[in-house]
Amino acid sequence: MRKALRWVLSLVVLIGTLSTAGAATAAQPDTTDIKDRLLAIPGVSLIEEKPYPGYRFFVLNFTQPVDHRHPAKGTFQQRITVLHKDTSRPTVFYTGGYNVSTTPSRREPTQIVDGNQVSMEYRFFTPSRPAPADWTKLDIWQAASDQHRIFKAFKKIYDKKWVSTGGSKGGMTATYYERFYPKDMDGVVAYVAPNDVVNKEDSAYDRFFAKVGTKECRDRLNAVQREALVRREPLEKKYAQFAAAENLTFHTIGSLDKAYEAVVLDYVWGFWQYSLLADCDGDTIPKDAKAATDDEIWNSIDAISGFSAYADQGLETYTPYYYQAGTQLGAPTIKFPHIEKKYIRYGYQPPRNFVPRDIKMKFQPHAMRDVDTWVRNNARHMLFVYGENDPWGAEPFHLGKKARDSYVFTAPGANHGARVEGLVASQKALATARILKWAGVAPAAVQQDASKAKPLAKFDSKLDKRDVEREMTLRP
Repeated sequence: MRKALRWVLSLVVLIGTLSTAGAATAAQPDTTDIKDRLLAIPGVSLIEEKPYPGYRFFVLNFTQPVDHRHPAKGTFQQRITVLHKDTSRPTVFYTGGYNVSTTPSRREPTQIVDGNQVSMEYRFFTPSRPAPADWTKLDIWQAASDQHRIFKAFKKIYDKKWVSTGGSKGGMTATYYERFYPKDMDGVVAYVAPNDVVNKEDSAYDRFFAKVGTKECRDRLNAVQREALVRREPLEKKYAQFAAAENLTFHTIGSLDKAYEAVVLDYVWGFWQYSLLADCDGDTIPKDAKAATDDEIWNSIDAISGFSAYADQGLETYTPYYYQAGTQLGAPTIKFPHIEKKYIRYGYQPPRNFVPRDIKMKFQPHAMRDVDTWVRNNARHMLFVYGENDPWGAEPFHLGKKARDSYVFTAPGANHGARVEGLVASQKALATARILKWAGVAPAAVQQDASKAKPLAKFDSKLDKRDVEREMTLRP
């Protein structure tokens, strides 16, 4: 009996020793240089590394299938960046929905959680475009699947919590990713994300422009916009001279006249998207439109809308966006009650007018309804942040009774650059606390009292540049 007992005790000790040794081995960090670890991921290649104090910053290519449903039918190189801090920290997955910046930068959630950041260039924005380009493979599911493959590949190195984020079209992208791959991320922070559920019903925008800001500012902007159409003939002559000097052409939209009206009709929207109410009193907006010179009207429109925006050269970069707007995302149309009908020839033109005619397009009205329904009923660990004076927030995402630990907050007086830091104090604290919690780095004090929540990393004026990302013309 004693021998048997000694044998059992010896076996327990042996098992405990092996378990401890195994745990010690597992706890040892991988000492391989992070660049080598990243480049060991299948499909990853280095474009360049750029230094930044406290980080390693890499610009990479990642091989993606053109069609995730049929991966054997070709691949393309998708550009991504990695802002590496430490594999022991959480990771923020960012996309702006357009081209990726190759300059080191840190999005607000990355500063809040003091983490790593993986940023993705949206498919079909050059150079991340398949050749030849099969435009039918540019949709929200394919893009979400791009993110899914990147996440699976990089999760092997960055194995802590992940939070996805993006602003505007990037906020939409983060939301669509969550809809199609809800098990990937531990949280979502979507900034100023439009939600055009019914493309043909845009009265929410008309109600927005009837109340935004102050009547004085609205009247001032409306008067300049109207005057630009009243003076169409002399200002279009100026436009023709400008186009000739800049070698601009108008084959895609169809004519200089169409481009001119499109730029002018973007004026009021563009102001509220990128400016603040206080800017209404600046020199950019003539105080008396009727008494202003042609140059003053021209300069004001150009400063806010940009007269090169609807030329072929201005549209080319954004062909993927307009394609998606005309096939799935939808695009707003608004009324102009302050302008007589005789001055408006085209109105808000559809995305089809901004995409070369050799690219076929067919709108899918179910796409946004599907996402909206899913968010209402299934949102989990999702935060939507909007700006009070941002036109794109007129049709926001909403949460239903089945949503869990999810929020929709609006920053007072903010434009398209709304951030968590601009929310009222109680919402700012709650949002920050939830982001920290989702990322797995909420201090004990914050878990007990959300009002104590604050970013874990100090603000860096270069790395944390908070200026709104300006996109000329009506784009989110």
